[in-house]
Amino acid sequence: MLILHKILPVFFLPLGLAIVIVGIGALLRKWAVVWIGVALLWVFSMPVTGDWLIRQVEGVDRRVAVKSLEQADAVVVLGGMVEQVPGVHYGEWRDAADRFEGGLEVFLAGKAPLLIFMGAKVPWTPEARPEGEILAERAIRLGISGDAVRVTGRVGNTADEAKAVKELLAGTERPEVVLVTSAFHMKRASMLFRSTGMEVQPFPVDFRTSYYSEKTLVDFLPSAGGIENVEIAIREILGLFYYKIRLDLLFLSS
Repeated sequence: MLILHKILPVFFLPLGLAIVIVGIGALLRKWAVVWIGVALLWVFSMPVTGDWLIRQVEGVDRRVAVKSLEQADAVVVLGGMVEQVPGVHYGEWRDAADRFEGGLEVFLAGKAPLLIFMGAKVPWTPEARPEGEILAERAIRLGISGDAVRVTGRVGNTADEAKAVKELLAGTERPEVVLVTSAFHMKRASMLFRSTGMEVQPFPVDFRTSYYSEKTLVDFLPSAGGIENVEIAIREILGLFYYKIRLDLLFLSS
């Protein structure tokens, strides 16, 4: 099921869609169709398109002030920031490393007694350690008390993470957490955590939008970064709709 969740959206993303359109056009010798595919790829590869779409899913343009957060039961840091490399015990940071830094910032400000990392592990990396174990070791190495650090059981996606955190906090009637994840991922993550009965204070980090740069000709030329932002945004939108419909159906059936 996890693999299907990762593969199926490919056919709704610009790169996959453009390849299909160009392939069909070439096969049928319909060159107008081929050019439609090329034009689609160009538009969705422009940084200006990626910036606009990612801004829609991020929804906010700045970090929440830590001092404005209320006391909570735990600071929850979602996974997806470590690349495990042979010979590197703690792995190497990926783009979302701000999740770790943001989580530590909130915890060290005394906003919660627990710091929770995700035991993320996917089927196609059987030899890898759960990411949460690595992050817990990093946090303890930086001076966080081991008694305050928790790692969930094995999880494969955000819905699993929400359920696993709720289980860790089962002794609390209605747990309240400060949720730390990338800004583009926060809407979906908050929805899934709230669906388990938890109170959520969002603490978005890892902003991908360029708010202070002026637009130039380069922003209208295709780039890998442009299409990456577009595909991240579309995946989030698809995920948001999927889980919203699923949660609505569960509510109606109950």
